[in-house]
Amino acid sequence: MEIEEKKDLASSWFRNLRDQFCKEFETLDGSKFERTKWNHSGSGGGEISLMKGNVFEKVGVNISTVSGEFKEDYRSNVSGTEDSAEYWASGLSIVAHMNSPFVPAFHFNTRFIVTGKSWFGGGADMTPTYIYNDDTEDFHNSLKDACDKYDKNYYPDFKKNCAEYFFLPHRGEERGVGGIFFDHLTTDNWETDFSFVRDVGLSFFKIVPHIINKRKDDNWTVEEKNKQLLKRGRYVEFNLLWDRGTQFGIKTGGNTDAILMSMPPDARWE
Repeated sequence: MEIEEKKDLASSWFRNLRDQFCKEFETLDGSKFERTKWNHSGSGGGEISLMKGNVFEKVGVNISTVSGEFKEDYRSNVSGTEDSAEYWASGLSIVAHMNSPFVPAFHFNTRFIVTGKSWFGGGADMTPTYIYNDDTEDFHNSLKDACDKYDKNYYPDFKKNCAEYFFLPHRGEERGVGGIFFDHLTTDNWETDFSFVRDVGLSFFKIVPHIINKRKDDNWTVEEKNKQLLKRGRYVEFNLLWDRGTQFGIKTGGNTDAILMSMPPDARWE
């Protein structure tokens, strides 16, 4: 399969999955997404889908397909740039911050990147304020099922990656209860890799509404909400200080609003 066909298949899937998520989240919330298109400084662009509603205090579902050339000071950070600074990247990113402090925040992204090499990356993780063991087990089991269809080592390896990646060194703590994280995924079978990426997305699509529906209608107090806002402060610290995706977007001339879509609407520090 030629690389251009791979690009078309990947970017079309990300758009298709975006539409599925937006429809499901609108049904859950009773509100509507607002969409904003943007153009990349190089070539291509993306679309922000943002909703602030009843269940979701803020949820963003973003897609982008961009290309350009890495600046010299950033090339060494990206695989496959030894001979050429050109890149192409397409992906889907979701961050959901909930009104109820009893419902976790959720993050998901998958992407396909082409430089002198090509690979898939992505993952999903969950950040609760109040930890319920059944929610954690349901979330991890869903991701494990998707991984085990392809390689029994995927889930333990990618779970470990997630714990190490979504970690705040200055706090000495993980951001949430984990999930999976993978990067530079490329085997000798592109179609299988692409199928895995699709199944990870569909597993997230299935489990998130299940967890939300269990707790979205529970009553909560101001004190419990304040605890959620403090937890969100940690979320902000990670995304601004340590997240490679944020750095990639900034360094490649991405849309600032899309890059910082992951920020919660409100947060606290003490």
